Amino acid sequence: MSALVLTLREPPRQRVDMAGLDPRALAGRRLAEVAAAPVACGNRTLRLDALFEVSGDPIATPDSGEIEIRNASSRLDHIGAGMRAGTIAVAGDAGAYCGAAMKGGILRVSGSVGAFAACAMESGGIHVGGDAGAFLGAALPGERVGMRGGVVSVAGNVGARAGDHLRRGMLLVAGNAGPYCGSRMIAGTILVLGGIGDFIGFGMKRGTILLAAGPARLLATFNDCGSHDLQFLPLMYDKAREAGPAFAELAGFGSRVRRWAGDRGVGGQGEILIRES
Repeated sequence: MSALVLTLREPPRQRVDMAGLDPRALAGRRLAEVAAAPVACGNRTLRLDALFEVSGDPIATPDSGEIEIRNASSRLDHIGAGMRAGTIAVAGDAGAYCGAAMKGGILRVSGSVGAFAACAMESGGIHVGGDAGAFLGAALPGERVGMRGGVVSVAGNVGARAGDHLRRGMLLVAGNAGPYCGSRMIAGTILVLGGIGDFIGFGMKRGTILLAAGPARLLATFNDCGSHDLQFLPLMYDKAREAGPAFAELAGFGSRVRRWAGDRGVGGQGEILIRES
């Protein structure tokens, strides 16, 4: 499939707001019209072609359109924010709010993403080849409901408070997760294959946090419910393996876990499941 290609000319000195540059918004525009699109860079508004070389093919159909962003930088914020359809492929790193409030489509980042990636996401898929910053899949600042649906996979590590206020959907982490993972969860699923920081599940109401290895410590407000054989887990593992080779080891996971229920400090009925070999 042909793609509209945006090649960053040089690393920007100030942060660039990429919101609105998605397949649906750019569908039907000629290359010259795309090149003239306004982009906020710091306190200035520039033409898109002042920062990017615009090439490839115009997007004809928004539902199947594809955008490639090459030589990407961690100063490119809001890539894929609010997108509803199509595909965005990022070669390099992405900045903050990557895929924020996303409602559909696929966003792939070969490198790492900044803070608040996938915040308030409703549907679609985000796949990160590197690491993710703090508040992955969390709520937008000032709101109390985080990610509402879709699947987010991270091949590397994630920062603090991944899944804060998570409402629905799946967060898949192949590496380590920072402190307060799953804090104030309302529902949804978080899977972590690496290590896990302190205060996991702090204030969670419902939902599932599945760990390949147990944490150094758990909050005292989680109750040990013993060992269980949960036959639905292989189905979850099959779904997670679709996210890429970083999750291939799930093929050897069984269905036996130790279950902890909480956070009872807030009357929560969530669960932390720790794999038992």
